[in-house]
Amino acid sequence: MKQPLIVQKYGGTSVGSIDRISKVAERIITAKNEGKQLVVVVSAMSGETNRLLGLAKQIDNVPDARELDVLLSAGEQISMALLAITLNKMGYPARSLTGTQANIVTDNQHNDAVIKHIDVSPITELLLQDQIVIVAGFQGMTEKGDITTLGRGGSDTSAVALAGALQADECQIFTDVDGVYTCDPRVVKNAKKLTVIDFPSMARMAKYGAKVLHLPSVLCAWENQVPLRVLSTFDANTGSLVKGDKCLLPLCGLALQRDMCLIKIAVEALPTVKKQCGMIGIEIWDVIEHPDWVGIVVKQDAYSKLELVLQGRVANSHPVSLLTAVGAKAEELAKSSCQLLIDNEIMTIHQKLDNQSFTIALFPDCVDSAANILHHAYITLSEAHDCLQKDAFLN
Repeated sequence: MKQPLIVQKYGGTSVGSIDRISKVAERIITAKNEGKQLVVVVSAMSGETNRLLGLAKQIDNVPDARELDVLLSAGEQISMALLAITLNKMGYPARSLTGTQANIVTDNQHNDAVIKHIDVSPITELLLQDQIVIVAGFQGMTEKGDITTLGRGGSDTSAVALAGALQADECQIFTDVDGVYTCDPRVVKNAKKLTVIDFPSMARMAKYGAKVLHLPSVLCAWENQVPLRVLSTFDANTGSLVKGDKCLLPLCGLALQRDMCLIKIAVEALPTVKKQCGMIGIEIWDVIEHPDWVGIVVKQDAYSKLELVLQGRVANSHPVSLLTAVGAKAEELAKSSCQLLIDNEIMTIHQKLDNQSFTIALFPDCVDSAANILHHAYITLSEAHDCLQKDAFLN
């Protein structure tokens, strides 16, 4: 009988110390003893990437991109080697591989590379030898053999891409949270952990601020139809499973995106501003049109870049936060949601409808209250109603 193949990924906090690496090794051994083949992707130890970047910036504020990739990739190599040493000492043969040794081929975009293809033959050979394979996340190589890094969330993307290339049964992302919640539990105290969430909904949640999974990894898993499970490194649990193409819940979750900025400009300046944003790589989230002015919504940190090129075209600007509702009936609930917030004396600045989602722009000081109001109305009460219906049916 064919052994199930699992790709596991452990983030920086999971491998942040020798003690934690030992606990990760124990979890891997448990899975191995259950008869699974294992490929494990690791991030750098927590804080290590920032430490290495800080060293580079002591020399040059804008380090050479190629050499920075060589430097930053060392963080994951430390983690993979320490984990392999730990597993071997515990009597379980393990082999560590860099992104280059694992034949993860990317484009030439240093510091933010995209995986083009993976030759899995070195990993497959090690699995046939009954080895546990440890791969450095966040990194690959160009066709010419130069080291590259994949940018923010790159280790998640490495794990999902490897799972797709290996046709793994599941890709498990181990982190410091125990699954995907209907909203950030730090904001909504009665947020519920989702047992299952579909790929389109998870992608929208990730795009609009949910930090449990990075968007590129979700899109990669969706494209390759790799079941993606989010689990806690520190607690035994089944986590949340991301799979399927269809959303079955009226509203499956709310995502918050802070640190956005609404910039008001003259109507006639809009084409020029759009062009300049495109030239310097700034994404415009939305355009708000009024008779006398036009507003563009961008990330707050992008505004400092824009200031240099707008040169007096800004009428005014102020911070905003975005609250996005995702679900099969999200678009139908958009109008009543805005009215519900108005009834609770919360002013909405702008609303944007998308496929199975809607986003409301709000002033930052009221976004948490808005999240609690909508969550209570459309998720908490809806679940209670469903439970009553099930009880009535069973009785």
